[in-house]
Amino acid sequence: MESPAAPGAQLTQQPVRRPPTTRHYPGIFRFPAVRQLIRFTGVGVICTASSLALYALLRQWIDPQLANAAALIVTSVMNTALNRRLTFKITSSRKRAQDHLNGLILIVIALVITGSSLGILHAVHPAATVSEELWTTTLSGFFATAVRFTLLRHWIFRRARHI
Repeated sequence: MESPAAPGAQLTQQPVRRPPTTRHYPGIFRFPAVRQLIRFTGVGVICTASSLALYALLRQWIDPQLANAAALIVTSVMNTALNRRLTFKITSSRKRAQDHLNGLILIVIALVITGSSLGILHAVHPAATVSEELWTTTLSGFFATAVRFTLLRHWIFRRARHI
């Protein structure tokens, strides 16, 4: 039994509130880390190809360590911006500068990893060719990439881990 409304009171119907729709992904794609890793891989392919091309271009005029550093710095800035936008879906300008400053630390880590591998290559094989240097930086870059994804996901962009 409904209670009668007070005289003169108007009945207004409240809008029905619905929970936000969430997207359901099939299989292993239901895990955010898997989706992020796939997007991260796409960004990585683009940045790796750019880095190798830049390294090969610069290597004609400068030594391996400087060519490696220049290629990594340029492509790491691009990598941080692309991962921020595409991998972790962060589109606001909030914390952009901080994200890029933290990304500089990742550049240093990548430089230590890839630079050390080049140093070892030249210690073992002083007459290494540019092709051998490219293979060395590519292989050590895979390890640097794993470190980069881990640090991006759990440190720099941890606010977007659920996406």
